[in-house]
Amino acid sequence: MRKQVLSEREEFNSILPEYGRRKLLTYADSIRELAESFRETENNRENTDIALESDRRDYIWQKRLNENKDLMIAHLQEMAQIMTQLAEESRRCVPMGERRFKQVSHALREVEIQLKNLYLIENETGRMEVTLTMRNIKKNNLSSEEIGDLLSVLLNMRLVGAQDNAFFVGADWETFYYVEEAKYHVLTGVAKATKETEKISGDNYAFFETNMGNLTVVLSDGMGSGEKANNDSTMVVELMQKFLEAGFQMEMAIQMINSALLAGGENSNMSTLDLCSMDLYSGECHFVKVGSASSYIKRQHLVDRISSGNLPMGVFKKPDMEAVGRTLMDGDYIVMVSDGILDALSQGIGEDMLSELIGNTNLENPGEMANAILNFCIHQSRGRIRDDMTVLVIGIWKRQ
Repeated sequence: MRKQVLSEREEFNSILPEYGRRKLLTYADSIRELAESFRETENNRENTDIALESDRRDYIWQKRLNENKDLMIAHLQEMAQIMTQLAEESRRCVPMGERRFKQVSHALREVEIQLKNLYLIENETGRMEVTLTMRNIKKNNLSSEEIGDLLSVLLNMRLVGAQDNAFFVGADWETFYYVEEAKYHVLTGVAKATKETEKISGDNYAFFETNMGNLTVVLSDGMGSGEKANNDSTMVVELMQKFLEAGFQMEMAIQMINSALLAGGENSNMSTLDLCSMDLYSGECHFVKVGSASSYIKRQHLVDRISSGNLPMGVFKKPDMEAVGRTLMDGDYIVMVSDGILDALSQGIGEDMLSELIGNTNLENPGEMANAILNFCIHQSRGRIRDDMTVLVIGIWKRQ
């Protein structure tokens, strides 16, 4: 019996490093992305300002290098903090009785899945996770999602698979992870229009999960229009996603992206940042704005406008960011827009007009709502599209 207990403990200890391994790989990708960004900046330095006198050029870049020393120290401290947090993460194994384990094993055997081990784990937030090692003993192409549905019934808890689970259960032993399903689910809608004199939009956006049950939305409007504005806003969105997925704190991620914009020197542009992070377990929502247009929360016919008065990224060495928190409810909608939407409305009262439009709409589909807002703004500007326009709508509903 003692040997059996030790064996089970060794197996459990072999499972836990997978949590850290997957996160460390993400951190490595993020740091590699940052290195590539600074490498491109160095290449730009070699290819630009040829007409400048060499001593003046060297002085400017030496000054910029010195200014970045303190920032690099902060970056390293942030990475050290992330590693520390990872090392301090705690998970408690919840014992599973032998009888219950055999029931699960037998049920999986009936669908030609052989179970090696299964653990119930309570994470640091108090939510349950399930990790199991299994293999397919026949070629029946059973997906990990189908296994999650079966486990939900067997363990009497609603489970969803982790994003990096293999799609199918293969013939080799492999570990799969499942977590409790979030309380809320979302639908998203997008509507865009490109400035009439340009072929490519300077607005960019992304929807992504930093953790299971956390949806983050990022919208960036590159100053100006065309390819240069698109490149700047693309960098803001992609780096923000990389940093947040890697575990960087919001403030540090924004500071690093701001430095990357400033490093472009005379060739750099400014870009706005509009970020919304939603906890789909609790309904808590956080907005972070750096020079962006107002965002709106629609609750039936009431509209909560969230505005900022700061400047875009790439202006000052230390960006001015504003953060606002809200608690979402079943049936709420979040509307995020770029500056082109408000500029298309009547001068000076664009925000009020948009609030009224959002509050009066009876549309329930986020995509239809986004298109209705965009079409209204184009109609108000008499069919002219003088700036890039982007509308993002996120609807949130409680799971039944």
